[in-house]
Amino acid sequence: MAKVTAGGPVPSKNTQVAVVGVFEGGELSAAAQRADLDTEGLISAATKLDKGLGKPGSLRTVLNTQQAGSVAAYVVVGLGKPGDLTAKALRKATDSACTAAASLKPKLVFFSLNQELPKGQDDETTAALVARTIGEHFYSFSACRKQDEEPLNLPAFELACTKSTEKEVTAGVARGNAVALGMQLTRDLGNLPGNICTPAYLGDTAKALGKQYKLSVEVLDHKQMESLGMFSLLSVGKASNNPPKLIVAKYNGAKNPKDAPVVLVGKGITFDTGGISLKPGANMDEMKYDMCGAASVLGTLKAVAEMKLPVNLIAVVPTAENMPAGNASKPGDIVVSMSGQTIEILNTDAEGRLILCDALTYVERFNPEVVVDVATLTGACVVALGHVNSGLFSPDDDLADEIMSAGKQALDTAWRMPLDEEYHEQLKSNFADMANIGGPPAGSVTAACFLQKYTKAYPWAHLDIAGTAWVSGKAKGASGRPVPLLTEFVIGRSEG
Repeated sequence: MAKVTAGGPVPSKNTQVAVVGVFEGGELSAAAQRADLDTEGLISAATKLDKGLGKPGSLRTVLNTQQAGSVAAYVVVGLGKPGDLTAKALRKATDSACTAAASLKPKLVFFSLNQELPKGQDDETTAALVARTIGEHFYSFSACRKQDEEPLNLPAFELACTKSTEKEVTAGVARGNAVALGMQLTRDLGNLPGNICTPAYLGDTAKALGKQYKLSVEVLDHKQMESLGMFSLLSVGKASNNPPKLIVAKYNGAKNPKDAPVVLVGKGITFDTGGISLKPGANMDEMKYDMCGAASVLGTLKAVAEMKLPVNLIAVVPTAENMPAGNASKPGDIVVSMSGQTIEILNTDAEGRLILCDALTYVERFNPEVVVDVATLTGACVVALGHVNSGLFSPDDDLADEIMSAGKQALDTAWRMPLDEEYHEQLKSNFADMANIGGPPAGSVTAACFLQKYTKAYPWAHLDIAGTAWVSGKAKGASGRPVPLLTEFVIGRSEG
């Protein structure tokens, strides 16, 4: 990940490339005006030559032919109409500028775009957004490539700040870097193949986080889960050679260690064949991403620990591998969950809810302030919302609004879906307390209704990230979402 730090008001002597913003109509930002003076008018000349420069998405590299100062080139980025900058536009401009700056292969880039504050944002939140975007841009996955390949030589970035803004920008950079690091962990875990990222591997990852940040980490095995009555969770992984685990990682940052914790529960199906209800072979490789809920929860834990937020946070990850075999669960089987409620398994490919329900019962022991579960739960959510918004379900209006607001602030949005009592009718079974599917209609809603049956003891929300956790096609890979949303949510809780 590229190194991002707070710099000064002007480029340092070691800077080779500087990024400055201009607005529509040729209006120069304050940083661009200084660059124009340093280059004897090259920046303003570029805006006159290219009338479109200044529009959102526009970009031009200006070589410093005047050779004044150490900056060899300026990346000039369009920011749109003066006074009308949005966080989304700034994020897009930052991403484009990273591509242009890196192509020049500098060692140090001076970045001034964070000085242009979007509506409703201050210096800290703007610096955090820019630093996070830079971290995201330069992510690469190389864990499974030949180790003798030439390593990436990423540039370092300094964000502009003045004496009056230094404290806020420094704090924002630290925050943005922390979220980027959390997203990096999430993407790495998601991109690893199922033969490496097993339930045990996720457990070892949590233990490594515990060692790095002095967290309390416990990984429950089959025998311990059996003694707790987690037969729903265990039913999913019993046909795999990689045994299920329940991972519990605790971060205690609040002044009072007895403060009720925020609990995040992440679905960790490290590979999903569908079990006996076998999935089609095409694109089944993408089912390694079925643990992205778990990955995002661990990534959020890392970000929160990096920031040393004053909050108590517990990450709980039920994890298993869903495989077909002679001892696999069959359609029609009935299992007993930890809550004592019985479940008729009508479809073994609706396995995520079977591991989550036991985890949601388990977390009652923490007397949580709030519980948010995160899961790549249903293809139906992708049909409903596509790849833009995560699906948000909660019976609590205030909690739903809080999560929606966090998503908007982090540019990692969610859309609230219904949880009407009538949907529960679809989960009725003739033979058990409930079935694990409710038929084709409203599939993402009935999946959330299933989980709701296990969450009566605390405020609860569910995020279905099946459409947002990864990207398919040529750019295939884990997205790192919803780490920004979850981190913003926990930040809000730490300040509340």
